[in-house]
Amino acid sequence: MCGRLTQYRGIHDFVAVLSIPDALLNHVGDAPLDRYNAAPTTTLAVLHQHEQAIHADNLRWGWRPHWAKDRAPPINARVEKVAHGAFFRAIWRQRLIVPVDNWFEWVDSGEKSRQPWLIRRADQAPAFCAGIGQFPAPGVAPREDDGFVIITADSLGGLLDIHDRRPVVFDSARAREWLDPATPLERAEQMLLFEGEPSEAFEWYKVGKAVGNTRNQSAQLIERVD
Repeated sequence: MCGRLTQYRGIHDFVAVLSIPDALLNHVGDAPLDRYNAAPTTTLAVLHQHEQAIHADNLRWGWRPHWAKDRAPPINARVEKVAHGAFFRAIWRQRLIVPVDNWFEWVDSGEKSRQPWLIRRADQAPAFCAGIGQFPAPGVAPREDDGFVIITADSLGGLLDIHDRRPVVFDSARAREWLDPATPLERAEQMLLFEGEPSEAFEWYKVGKAVGNTRNQSAQLIERVD
């Protein structure tokens, strides 16, 4: 996963698909998010659960432990290592969902040119990406090093032609289970390894190269091109 995605629906549109009956504690606002070209270090809307309540918060895309100041904060965590490696140990229990409309990948098209592709769910529903992060508990002030990473796995099927890695995307039922603090760590790891949405759940098409510049932010970036 190259590190570019969109969040243009409103947070209520994302939460409605999750069918969570409890009240949402919304700290990101009611308006459409309108992020058509979000890059690493961008502040994005994430969902996490505290006790029985779902919280929607803005959180920076990228995180590193305090002892890894010699490297840029990663934006992704490999599913093969995230549960047992030392790097993400401090946040492995702090699960969240990054709701996105779609994400972008670039494919070498020859002659020193790279073609961007948009990837989204074939039913055009939100994609609930599994993530972990450092975020404030209710009533606690945010910290300067708060942030999150999206968990990725090897691509399969047709998605492999676009990129060798993909975010782990859950359907709504598994997204709710991932958010639930009562879900055991062993079960959470099993979900990441075996229960992400398959390639058949997605579609992809070429988009214009304007998406390569993060200053471009408009609905035109997600339009299909020949």
